[in-house]
Amino acid sequence: MPRDEKGVYRLIKSVEPESSGPLALSVRNLTVALPKGMDRIHAVENISFDLERSKILCIIGESGSGKSVSANAIMGLLPKALRVTSGTIELDGIDVTDIPPAKLRDLRGRVVSMIFQDPLSALNPLMTVGAQVEEVMAAHNVGSPQSRRDRALALLTEVGLPDPEVMYHQYPFRLSGGQRQRVMIAMALALEPTILIADEPTTALDVTTQAQILELIREIQRRKGMSVMFITHDFGVVAQIADDVVVMEKGHIVERGTAQDVLESPKHPYTRQLIAAIPRLRYEDRDTPEATSETSRLLQVEGLMKTYRTARGLFQRQRVVKAVNDVSFELAHGRTLGIVGESGSGKSSLGRVLIKLLDNDGGAILFEGRDIAALSEREFRPLRAQVQMIFQDPFASLNPRATIGHSLTVGPIAHGMSRDAARTDAMALLEHVGLDPGAYDRYPHEFSGGQRQRVGIARALMFKPKLLIADEAVSALDVSIQAQILQLLDQIQRETGVAMIFITHDLRVASQICDEIAVMQKGRIVEHGPPSHIFMAPQADYTRELVAAIPGRRAGQAEAAQTGAKQ
Repeated sequence: MPRDEKGVYRLIKSVEPESSGPLALSVRNLTVALPKGMDRIHAVENISFDLERSKILCIIGESGSGKSVSANAIMGLLPKALRVTSGTIELDGIDVTDIPPAKLRDLRGRVVSMIFQDPLSALNPLMTVGAQVEEVMAAHNVGSPQSRRDRALALLTEVGLPDPEVMYHQYPFRLSGGQRQRVMIAMALALEPTILIADEPTTALDVTTQAQILELIREIQRRKGMSVMFITHDFGVVAQIADDVVVMEKGHIVERGTAQDVLESPKHPYTRQLIAAIPRLRYEDRDTPEATSETSRLLQVEGLMKTYRTARGLFQRQRVVKAVNDVSFELAHGRTLGIVGESGSGKSSLGRVLIKLLDNDGGAILFEGRDIAALSEREFRPLRAQVQMIFQDPFASLNPRATIGHSLTVGPIAHGMSRDAARTDAMALLEHVGLDPGAYDRYPHEFSGGQRQRVGIARALMFKPKLLIADEAVSALDVSIQAQILQLLDQIQRETGVAMIFITHDLRVASQICDEIAVMQKGRIVEHGPPSHIFMAPQADYTRELVAAIPGRRAGQAEAAQTGAKQ
């Protein structure tokens, strides 16, 4: 069987474009209608853009801008509630707007493939990785069973998965987020398409894994001469990989151009707003008061341990993972400690142990001098109001059947507050976090992600806590909403003096809001200090790797240059 220059088995010849022109993809005057009763008529309205051959086009915009709708329209994967009402979509010279479904299925995978945002939901949990990669080829009647297996193993190797023979037999739930995304890329490349559409493929990944996936897509694109349409809401990603950029807002294209032109000389106010919202790495420390006395110490953690043990099977050894391994730190009133690290570093486990959602295996958690780790649940219950958590996914953490008012007041009422007082406090807090008091009687599904996160912050503040633990509280938000939430948390801290533990995988975000930063790796704190020390003179190799992997330095520099010019 013939191989390419990387030794990868080739089951098919590269798809020759049916058009000899420079465009791999051409969208003209595309309009997609929304169902009746929505806040606007069209998901996208009269948009036109081109993807040149062997180039990367980034489509950028916030949630609701129409990015993913455009991609699904190109793939013919729009939900039934949405419909294309006008316009044309040409893939390699073929107008796919009204072609029969069978012919469109033949083009998917062979001419155009898609990498989805959430690989865990896109992959079949009941099929092994190898079977899912092979299924793409089998659906197009390509190769024999043995040649498909060889091709699948070669693809798993090509996308950088460790031990492909083992990965071939694994199920998706056993893989990390970055590994699952690599499997999705392998599936997308199985038939060597000429066009690759990547829909927010790095949004939920930690900074080093994100850098690896971006570099992998860029390297494969260059080597195979593919055309890539990359959807994102982060200009940091644009700065790293894009050749050309299209900026979308509320279903319209508001700006387009080369990446360099858009980053360095943005024309539209919305584009400038998105660039300004990029969390830049701050090298200077915040101007919050220093902790100078014993009385200012709120939290003292000493030698904290948390170990996970898997069940022992007949042919399987028990696995022991030290998620939190001898962790010690202090936190003063009114200060913010950032806990940063990759997925699996132990950040979230640490947060859950601190709030006693998980029991620790050793060590002490001294809250105002009292070891809460040694307290029973009954003994800790009166203190629980003083230690509150803001969760990563506010939609999952809010009861979809309960009004916002109920979600805000049920806890304080259970702790003895009167209904009238709880309602008064809830209405005041909703206004304080930037929501209309009318939100009190509405349900979570009626709000955007950023608004739901504001509800989560208000719920945590209902107890007037002394310590807030924010677990990846802004990681899934658009950059402009993210900036608003960070500003809100900073404002609340300065007004109330609440201390915060801010858990994140994004060092740029940590530098914006944290007084001190603790870097975690494999359950241990490998470096601890103020942002200026962590980012300007990191001592640990792991910290240097995290800083080096931060995306979008070019975008951050452009934003800084614009700010300096205005001043």
